[in-house]
Amino acid sequence: MATKAKARIGYNGNHLLLRPKGGGAWDLVHLLFSKNVNKNNFMVCPEGTMLAIAQRWILIVSILAQKFLMLVKSPLSSAGEALEFALNLFSENGGLLGLIWNRLRGNTVIPDKESPNFRTMLGHMDSRTDLGDHYYKGSGDSMSQASLSIMAAKIAYENAAFIRNVVSEQWKMEFVEFLNCWNEDQQQASTQAFIFRDGNLISVVFRGTEPFNAYDWCTDVSVSWYEIPPMGKVHQGFLTALGVEPHGDSFRPITSSQKVGYPLAYYAIRDRLKQLLSDNGDAKFIVTGHSLGGALAILFPAVLVLFKEQELVDKLAGVYTFGQPRVGDEKFGDYMQKVLLKHGAPPRYYRFVYCNDMVPRVPYDDRTLQFKHFGACVYYSSTYRPKMMNEEPNKNYFSLMYVVPKLVNAIWEILRGIFIGLVVGKEYEEGWFQLLFRCVGLVIPGLPDHGPRDYINSTRLSAAKLDKSKQS
Repeated sequence: MATKAKARIGYNGNHLLLRPKGGGAWDLVHLLFSKNVNKNNFMVCPEGTMLAIAQRWILIVSILAQKFLMLVKSPLSSAGEALEFALNLFSENGGLLGLIWNRLRGNTVIPDKESPNFRTMLGHMDSRTDLGDHYYKGSGDSMSQASLSIMAAKIAYENAAFIRNVVSEQWKMEFVEFLNCWNEDQQQASTQAFIFRDGNLISVVFRGTEPFNAYDWCTDVSVSWYEIPPMGKVHQGFLTALGVEPHGDSFRPITSSQKVGYPLAYYAIRDRLKQLLSDNGDAKFIVTGHSLGGALAILFPAVLVLFKEQELVDKLAGVYTFGQPRVGDEKFGDYMQKVLLKHGAPPRYYRFVYCNDMVPRVPYDDRTLQFKHFGACVYYSSTYRPKMMNEEPNKNYFSLMYVVPKLVNAIWEILRGIFIGLVVGKEYEEGWFQLLFRCVGLVIPGLPDHGPRDYINSTRLSAAKLDKSKQS
């Protein structure tokens, strides 16, 4: 809980929050034609808030997307459960022929969602869990830590038993804790993270957007924000997922979690890090995540700064995010640059973007809504060639001039997926399920680019030297 002294730095009351359940068709018409958005039932914002037509159109798109996602949330979840059950039923029985044989013998293996053998859809698209020679134990090299981070971010989508087994048995590292935390927006414990340790390096890993979780996708497409002096505007959905929200003129823990008995992500992780770091004065920690998990990964140190946890900030060795959506405005970026960039030292924040991945390009980059990226961007083309830059190409997903190039690239990636195992080694071989997912790119360009597989391939096949990079 923040002290009274800390509370005074908190919140100036400026905000723009979307409430898709709050309005109807007339409110959409009103939002399209009226600049005065605080009079709209979809909006919660200060009196007199005015937005131009371009900004209001973005709000309409976000509202409609969230309404659609809430409409299909139950069938989407059911379809996901059925698909993952079927995939595990086949895999745990040795394929179709094995399933038939086990059925005839009465020895059918029924998948258990909590077992260390159960894998999500993402786990079936890319079954790799080994670190190979891409991570060197005890290494402070940023590229080595990036390879560890993306693999940890990938297994973060799996259940606690699976994660524990990989960390302890395969990686021979210390599994510390799996956290299932409360999300006030979703009214459920849907923010997950885990912590593990390799010698003096502690890793905090946030789970990303789950493919069949409509609430996660709603958070990604929302453009709601709070303004937090002196940090700037910060994405409301990601901040709430960490367990922090405004109360009066300050930011404090979300109190309703005390009633449901779940921890809040920021406070639980902060307290565990303090314990681990006090036990080992030489230890440092990194934070990582893919997709939504990447947004939480960069916001976690931001909240540490907000609550003046300087001892923890000084122990931060790096933040590695993959396919991360935008989390704040330009002022927020400038503020965090000062925190994470030390004079003469390599950056401590690396944001990896693969090719046409659509998620880093939302929410819309706009002068008024002002969600922007910052930090050292490692952009990978579809040939896995890295480039250090401030912003990925085609920074707005809906730009029409990139439609044809994205479709051509989707065809190339399908062909590459068929032959990559033969060209660069069996480790990179793609199965039928992954290739089927790549075909989605012909309909929704950039969606298959968001999967963890290409981020893993990028960190393993590229020759990037992150420690030699420069941050603008």
